Amino acid sequence: MSESFDIPIGPLHVALEEPMYFQVSVQGETLTGMELYAGHVHRGIEYLTAKRNIYQNLVLLEHVCSLCSNSHPETFSMTLETIAGIEVPPRAHYLRMIADEIKRTASHLFNVAIMSHVIGFDSMFMHVMQAREIMQDVKETIFGNRMSMAANIIGGVRYDLTGELTAFLLAQLDKLEPILRDEIIPAYATNRTILSRTRGIGVITREECVDHGLVGPVARGSGIAFDVREAAPYAAYAELDFATQTMTDGDVWSRAMVRLHEALVSIGLLRQCVARLPSGPTNAGPLPHIPAGEAIARTEAPRGELLYYVKTVGTDVPERVRCRVPSYMNWEALKVMMRHGRVADIPLIINSIDPCVSCTER
Repeated sequence: MSESFDIPIGPLHVALEEPMYFQVSVQGETLTGMELYAGHVHRGIEYLTAKRNIYQNLVLLEHVCSLCSNSHPETFSMTLETIAGIEVPPRAHYLRMIADEIKRTASHLFNVAIMSHVIGFDSMFMHVMQAREIMQDVKETIFGNRMSMAANIIGGVRYDLTGELTAFLLAQLDKLEPILRDEIIPAYATNRTILSRTRGIGVITREECVDHGLVGPVARGSGIAFDVREAAPYAAYAELDFATQTMTDGDVWSRAMVRLHEALVSIGLLRQCVARLPSGPTNAGPLPHIPAGEAIARTEAPRGELLYYVKTVGTDVPERVRCRVPSYMNWEALKVMMRHGRVADIPLIINSIDPCVSCTER
């Protein structure tokens, strides 16, 4: 019997993209326990929202996280639109969905690329990152920025798609779709290197996902067919045709395959949005007085359900802004995924939940 001991990992470690401290208990090469310690980059953003007006908060909340930078201001805007009874124009709804799906595609490809890097398959890492660069070009061309797109305003969006930009977007989708469908997804589905390092690793069952309240691709990788876009449609998702992607094995590979198939679905949604894009204004016009009130809104961010609660008191400075990010629940599930695992699998399992320290420690 090997001696038991603890391994400190983090808060700054080559295997971590953001600071987080893990105290991992091992017996030989087998994991026997893990504790998480957060708080290394807490920024007090929720407190700061009560010191700024709603326009300043749109900018502040866009900087909670770069990969979810469209979802935070969009969901915040939805709460204020509910409180003030603002009717968002149909064209703005479609433009919001276009921004959402562009971010989702880029975010998912980034995560599965990192997975290849973690297992030492760097040629695949570079191939996926090169494909992701197509969506980065889309963001830079349409929004003028590769990460924070500043697409949302209260009552609509601040950007529009001209005929030239629409043609560019469709041309980029034509480039990305065959690479994703015919090269990347088959490689992740059949490559021996990927399968040997990801199948049966970091398993969490459907029942354990329910117990931990998991959301997003992590839950869908264990067979839970829950996607806010389908379960509680917002914007104009109810008008689009798409299916929630699930896998059943609940391991690292299943979570990666869900993300890859969801990226393909996002490309289909982008085509539908462009084809059905209504004419008309892109926002509701001058912002009316925001009365006292409170509201909750939720969207499907790249990592799962993002929920915002906002309380106003009749001024342009909110009294309380609270958000629940998908990473918050998914962190705790690592304890389940890592039980009886191997030390070498720790970075791989952590990456498989697509963790976001920036969202968690907002």
